[in-house]
Parts: sequence; structure tokens; C-alpha cells
Amino acid sequence: MSFPWNETLSTTAAVGSFVAAGIALRISSKANSTGAKGVEAAQYSNEAADKANEAAQKANETAEIVARIEQQRRHDELTPDLRITLVEQGGGSAQARLNVHLAGPHQLGHLDHLAITVDNDDMERRLLREDEQLTQADVDAHVWGPFHFVRGADGADEHGRSVPPVRLTVGRGRPFAMTRTVPGRWMTGKTFSMWQEEYRGQPVRLRITCRRGDEEWVLAQEVENPPLESGESGSQ
Repeated sequence: MSFPWNETLSTTAAVGSFVAAGIALRISSKANSTGAKGVEAAQYSNEAADKANEAAQKANETAEIVARIEQQRRHDELTPDLRITLVEQGGGSAQARLNVHLAGPHQLGHLDHLAITVDNDDMERRLLREDEQLTQADVDAHVWGPFHFVRGADGADEHGRSVPPVRLTVGRGRPFAMTRTVPGRWMTGKTFSMWQEEYRGQPVRLRITCRRGDEEWVLAQEVENPPLESGESGSQ
């Protein structure tokens, strides 16, 4: 059996209107009979109503602030816990496997979108002059770090900078193919070993964008760079 909420609300509103009308009539009559005292009472009533409205507005503002704080707390609690490792194949190969595992939190359940981009080191590189052999776009496209994704593998772009987003469930992971970077084609005289030596001991930097529904987390991760084995050689 459903409760007649509409009828109850209508009745309550009608009663409230009747009571308010009665009170207003009484105040009006009293104001006419008492003169100055009635005017003073009416002013007091208006001031009380203004203060009540102000208090209600502040209460609403406080409720909104509390709701935003709670929403942010919940968002922080659901921040994806990613366990990432980089394992080289060995045997003189520059190939490696990036293992990305979504360890938690349990309440997160899953990610609809997990996209990985390889970040550069901290150096700012701006060309003073561009020419047909080298442009700023060439410099920006180059991965300035020890590893990038294998071009074409796992849908990686032509520069090995990023891979398309994947869906992950808590407790599951996904491997991605990576390889050591090589010097830019314009770096005349710099060998693979010389280039990799510049990044010895420096981590592989990743920027990971995670989404679930309307929520988004952008995480910066650093993965240990394995020591370069003797005889390793890179390839574009």
C-alpha cells in the first residue's frame, strides 16, 4: 500500500498557508490597534525572518562544503594502486616487458580506462633554429629516457611514446612490450652505448591516466631502469 505523499503535502501546505494567513491577519490587526508598537513588532518580525533566511543559506553552504570534502575523500580512497615492473629479456636483447598490475583498492573494482605515456627527463630542449634536417617537432617526438614502447606492438604509436587505453580489473594485470631508446638520427657520432650511458641509473618515467565512470586519476610512476648488459644493442 503506497502512502499518499502528494495529498499529505498538499494538506500540510494548505494548513500552513491558513496558519500563516491567520498570523498575518492577527499581526495586522494588532498593528492597527496599537499603532507604533505594532509597527515595531512588524519590523522585529521582518528582522527575524531575514536572520532565519541567512541561517538557512549558511547551513546550505556548509552542507555543500561537507559534501565536496566527502566526495574528495572518497575519490582519494579509490586512487588506483598500481604495481609496475620492467623485466629485460636478456641474451643481448634490448627488449623488455613492462608489467602493469592493478592491485587495488578492492572497492575500486575496475578501471574503464588505463592509458600509459612515457615521459621525458627534466631537461628543456628548444631549438634555436630549425632547418630541413631537424625541427622542434622532431625533438619533441623523441623519447628522452632509457626506454620506450615497441612501435606498433600493443598499438603503440610511431614514436613509442604511448599505447592505447585498456580496461583492467582489480587483481589483474597487463604486459606491454618495451625496448631501449637509441640516439636521435641527428645525433651524429653518438652510439647506442653512449646514449644509454647518459641514462644509467635514471628511472623510466611513466604518466598513467586512469578512469572509472566520471572519475579520473593521473598518476606519475617511476620504474627502475635495469643495468645495461654487455653486448646489448638497440634498434629503432
